[in-house]
Amino acid sequence: MAIEVRPATVFDDVAAVVGPKRPDANVCWCLSYRIGAKANLHLRGSMRGDRVRELVGLDPPPGVLAYDGDEAVGWAAVHPRADTSFAGNKRIPHLDDLNVWSVWCFRVRPGHRKRGIVHHLLAGAVAFARERGAPAIEGYPVDNRGEKVDLTMAYVGTRAVFEHAGFAKAADTTSVLAGFPRVLMRLDLR
Repeated sequence: MAIEVRPATVFDDVAAVVGPKRPDANVCWCLSYRIGAKANLHLRGSMRGDRVRELVGLDPPPGVLAYDGDEAVGWAAVHPRADTSFAGNKRIPHLDDLNVWSVWCFRVRPGHRKRGIVHHLLAGAVAFARERGAPAIEGYPVDNRGEKVDLTMAYVGTRAVFEHAGFAKAADTTSVLAGFPRVLMRLDLR
């Protein structure tokens, strides 16, 4: 398996990883932290996919995709924190005034899990942010201390995955997901 991570610029590939089986379904599309709560509630069914189609056409695009050959098999949301709901999130602290980027969502398609694709996605997200001049990148994973995390709540990643990629714990948060505390992990890119 030769995994390649690329910017998420092809809507059909993003849809294959984070989109629903039915276009009218009300699924996340990885918009929850990207847009405000009111906008998130307003977007229903196919409007959600339409919004992602718009985001894919922007510079920078909304994240990165992992490919196994020509098949999109994984996704990571990564963007300047100022353009996300983390900019005003009271549970995730701001350490300083750096224009940091955030990586906050991972998704690996069924049939491709347990092959280390999340590690490729995080490395690709770091490279994506670095290439665009980010001074630092943050993630807000669960600190599960090696315990199993429910698959539906594992989308934020685990502290161990971030540590493996060179991130260090920079702060505690008051956010809890699936019973586990979330921590702020940061990697300086300067």
